[in-house]
Parts: sequence; C-alpha cells; structure tokens
Amino acid sequence: MTAPRWIIHLPTTLTSLAAAADLAAALRDSLGHVAALDFGETTLSEEDRQHLRHRVWCDARLDGGRRCRLRDGHPGTCGTPGEG
Repeated sequence: MTAPRWIIHLPTTLTSLAAAADLAAALRDSLGHVAALDFGETTLSEEDRQHLRHRVWCDARLDGGRRCRLRDGHPGTCGTPGEG
C-alpha cells in the first residue's frame, strides 16, 4: 500500500483567479527545486468554494518523462513556456 500524500492549503489575500495563478507560477519558479513539491498538480479555489478547483498547469506527459509546464487550457502544442 502506498503512503498517502499530503496537501498544503495556503490561503492568500488575492481576489482574482489570474492573480492566484500568477502567485502559483512565482512559487513554482522559486521553489521548483524542492523535490517534495508537485507543482504540476496545483489547483486553485475560492476560499468559500474549495470543492470547485481550477487547474493551473496542463501537466500532460511529454517525451522523456517530462510534463507540460504551460497553463491549463493553453493553445497549441504542449511544452514549456517559450517553446510551445
């Protein structure tokens, strides 16, 4: 049996989905080296509607075991920012 994974819920004072997504991107950029964090699974929700979650990144599997680092719902081909 696999041990359960834990989720950290980190409330903010931000009032828009776009601003929250930008903060998630900044956290990924600054803490992406921490192996214990899985930024590909990041979701956002309103404080009083936590059951309604919005994915931040596409996270589709790419060749070589990588994952797409573009925003969820992006146009075009999966890849990393600046490449697709």
